[in-house]
Amino acid sequence: MSRRKAADQEQLLTHPIIVRVTEKVFKRLEKKQSESDCSTVGEVARKILSSQPIKSFYKDITLNPIMEELAMIRKELKAIGININQITRSFNQNKAETHRAFYVLKVADLYKKVDEKVDCLLVIISKLAERWLQK
Repeated sequence: MSRRKAADQEQLLTHPIIVRVTEKVFKRLEKKQSESDCSTVGEVARKILSSQPIKSFYKDITLNPIMEELAMIRKELKAIGININQITRSFNQNKAETHRAFYVLKVADLYKKVDEKVDCLLVIISKLAERWLQK
């Protein structure tokens, strides 16, 4: 079975160009390839030759603690939500009035925890906003 023809024949890479570079230049191209959206060194070279922009990605390691804290808050909020769902189910299944009051108090306590976590989130978001707007 033969391969299908490409839709846009103008975009096909049909002319090979063989270029030799020094080790130093190759390392620079590899470094640029690892930091960018390019999948190969050849793609980096093609973009440079055709004057196309190369999108580079940089990871800001100073945000690691903040991201870890946000992930922990998300995990805790998810656990609280599961607890609230379980308590709500028990509340709806139980007909005794004294038990229902117990479940209401439990849910109210969990919502206080949610409020605390939301306050933490707002503090972190305000810090991130200050940092973002500072640059």
